[in-house]
Amino acid sequence: MRNLLLIALLVVIGGGAYIYFNMPPAPVVAGEMAPDFTLEDTKGNKVTLSSLRGKVVMVNFWATWCPPCKEEMPSMEKLNKIMAGEDFVMLAINTEKNGRSVVPDFLKKNPHDFTVLYDETGAVQQEYGVYKFPESFIVRKDGTIDRKVLGAIDWASSQTVAYIKDLSKG
Repeated sequence: MRNLLLIALLVVIGGGAYIYFNMPPAPVVAGEMAPDFTLEDTKGNKVTLSSLRGKVVMVNFWATWCPPCKEEMPSMEKLNKIMAGEDFVMLAINTEKNGRSVVPDFLKKNPHDFTVLYDETGAVQQEYGVYKFPESFIVRKDGTIDRKVLGAIDWASSQTVAYIKDLSKG
């Protein structure tokens, strides 16, 4: 009986340890340092987040099959044009495993000037704790996350533009 209790206890403890060590990381929140990453863009260039320190960076996670993602992209393009010449960079991270085959076609039909990156393994998406699309992070010049935005918004609204311009001046 004593051995049976010991075995049961070990199973419970072991199961808890398995769950603990195999849990996805906690979602990234405002005030934390943005997890660094290096991903390839649609032109084959490597882009590393930490190399953009000194600029405000918008990190947007999206997918071609996501209607709200497609809906917000024109306003992202407008914001990108408004912020041209400022200390601002927009990175749109495609999270699809087949991104390299579906994104080029998508961009032909929906052209944008902002940088599109491939995260086909989902490693960056998982590190940021992103499971709803679109999801965006505004990263301050010092690399900390200023704001996390869930869902599609009008990135070209006067309020949003003023907020981004204010961050880029600081």
